[in-house]
Amino acid sequence: MKGNSFGRLFRIVTWGESHGPAIGVVIDGCPAGLPLDAADVQRELDRRRPGQSELASPRAETDRASLLSGVFEGRTLGTPISILIPNADADPSTYESLRDRPRPGHADWTYAAKHGHRDWRGGGRASARETAARVAAGAVAKRLLALAGVEVLAHVNRIGRVRAGPVDRDALRERVERTPVRCADLEAAEAMRAAVLEARDAGDSVGGSVEGFAFGVPAGLGEPVYDKLEAELARAMLSINASTAFEIGTGIGVVEMRGSELNDPFGIGADGRPAPLSNRAGGIQGGISTGQPLRFEVAFRPPSSIPKPQRTVDLATGEEVTIEVRGRHDPVIPPRAVPVVEAMTALVLADAMLLAGRIHPDRVDARTEGGDAVSAAAAGDAPRGAGAGPG
Repeated sequence: MKGNSFGRLFRIVTWGESHGPAIGVVIDGCPAGLPLDAADVQRELDRRRPGQSELASPRAETDRASLLSGVFEGRTLGTPISILIPNADADPSTYESLRDRPRPGHADWTYAAKHGHRDWRGGGRASARETAARVAAGAVAKRLLALAGVEVLAHVNRIGRVRAGPVDRDALRERVERTPVRCADLEAAEAMRAAVLEARDAGDSVGGSVEGFAFGVPAGLGEPVYDKLEAELARAMLSINASTAFEIGTGIGVVEMRGSELNDPFGIGADGRPAPLSNRAGGIQGGISTGQPLRFEVAFRPPSSIPKPQRTVDLATGEEVTIEVRGRHDPVIPPRAVPVVEAMTALVLADAMLLAGRIHPDRVDARTEGGDAVSAAAAGDAPRGAGAGPG
């Protein structure tokens, strides 16, 4: 099975199935010297794990991460980092009756059509359980980006017909974890919560979207023509389970605008260099970062596992049948997808920073965390062919 790896210089491979003994990730390409311990990873996993509220699956996973390799005395070694996450509350019994009956909206049939043999226990590899491994890897990428002063944040900006208003960086930092909906607009969050509970109580589910941001991104990241920064972000976001659409900046709203309304004019920035005076482009022009914050949106479908009767086909008998999906499922995806969106954003940006020589591929200088001279590369000691880049 192909397609289990992501990234070019900062590379990850995730592994494991939803109801197997464990899931995990191997990270290759993280420079040596990065301060890292299990607590850094655990903080992010705790945000994603199930069972946190009435809006999430009651599956009681603790998601306790173990760093098996690549870290010694609190710093990365520059060697592969392996992270193990046990599946402590797996229960495949609820899926036994569905082993030959593909669930509508799931990957059951397509996996069977492609491979001829699949793990029917909760979707196996296609389960959103896999995203815990992404979040673990994203925690490492976030630590690396912090050395360069880059901060990745996200929140739920829409559930059903309820949409949040504009939010700023402080709101994203301070309010997102104050509500189970993870929306930085607290008034909208309460209406979103009501919409989720209404759908859940009706035996149904509801869709929504996550708005992602990255602050402190330098100008010059991105590799046109085919590896544009927004293309890499789109690939990352659309690889997340149940995602259905990606927009950056004004997004599809551009179809209703004129160029004079959409274009971001230039002026002289605080550093004396040209800079966009607005950010309708979402921080990227021509596939390259502008130095403005990145802003984008990812849409997620309503969860497919619902107890309402649905039609399918029994693959063993060839007969049309009706099923009702039971078990432990989320009635909405975006609240638990927030740390996943952040993780995938961090992975894209860590890779882009390494490719641009903004972070040295071999080692980092942890003493400069939060400052400008984040690595030997930024200090002018980049390897041949890897200039420090603009910005």
